[in-house]
Amino acid sequence: MSEETLLEFPCAFPIKAMGRNEDDFETLVTTLVFKHAAPVPGEAVRVNASGEGNFVSVTVTVEATSREQLDRIYHDLTDCERVLMAL
Repeated sequence: MSEETLLEFPCAFPIKAMGRNEDDFETLVTTLVFKHAAPVPGEAVRVNASGEGNFVSVTVTVEATSREQLDRIYHDLTDCERVLMAL
């Protein structure tokens, strides 16, 4: 039984992870995400620091192929104690 989704696969899908502004946070997020999906060609990884610079968000746009693939990505991100939130 397959779950319904509003997404049509394959599609470009942005994934955002937030955490403390530490030197290797971008590498951590991209490693977790790229284990499951390839980046969209020409799409850069975007990094934005919070106003006071204590936190950072990393947005990675991937070529999503299924709901299950996205679920695995979000599972890995939310299981990581350094990732405070994943959207």
